[in-house]
Amino acid sequence: MEWFEAIILGLVQGLTEFLPVSSSGHLIIGKELLGVEAADDLVFEVLVHAATVLSTIIVFRKQLWDLLKGLFKFKYNDQTDYILKICVSMIPVFVVGVFFKDFVEGLFQSIFVVGVALVGTAFLLFFSDMASGSRRSVSLSERKGYRNGISYWQAFVVGLSQGLAVIPGLSRSGTTISTGLICGVRRDVMAQFSFLMVLVPILGEAFLQLVGGEMSGSSIGALPLVLGFLSAFVSGLFACKVMIALVKKAKLSWFALYCAVVALLIFIFS
Repeated sequence: MEWFEAIILGLVQGLTEFLPVSSSGHLIIGKELLGVEAADDLVFEVLVHAATVLSTIIVFRKQLWDLLKGLFKFKYNDQTDYILKICVSMIPVFVVGVFFKDFVEGLFQSIFVVGVALVGTAFLLFFSDMASGSRRSVSLSERKGYRNGISYWQAFVVGLSQGLAVIPGLSRSGTTISTGLICGVRRDVMAQFSFLMVLVPILGEAFLQLVGGEMSGSSIGALPLVLGFLSAFVSGLFACKVMIALVKKAKLSWFALYCAVVALLIFIFS
């Protein structure tokens, strides 16, 4: 991978991580268009995902600081309740990471899988728009009075969708936000929860690769890795803020149409 290809792919990752169009799927598409051969390892993908996680931390730094302050009061409050629900949401993706890692890595070699998963993303986005649109006045979470606007069962169901979204082409943000909306979580609550619930899994994966020595064994040079990381971080800062605004106001069905068109192009030209 050349340095300029790493910058382009980093931009693709940063811009699509928060938009409900699948960043991993677009990375595979970008590699195909640039003629970059898929590496046997996922070091580049893990690094650029870690870069967008870092941008998430910057954007939500006040909320994260508030959560940490509440946690160290050592009592059950709104902050500890929120953190526990994030922990519940991480159970499915932890199971997938432990027992199905090799299978998931194999999916990153097929652009056809991306096309099929993008169709699934399109259907989910469209359906969630219809479901949430029919009850815009008061959400289920508000009617039930769930603390922090989301319940433990909703957090777990959203976590299940995140576990499925390891498939390239199945958008993580799109899948989790759509699932939350279908379950009756308010849009602004679901946007923040979706972005924060991914922090630990991605940073944990990056840490495991670092301590396991896989970074040094990567087939990609150090310069492309660094440039890809920086590119994804800067573009991720922009995309994160944009997506928060879009989830609150815009129809997700527009993104569903985009995913369907991209999937159709994949089926035609692959």
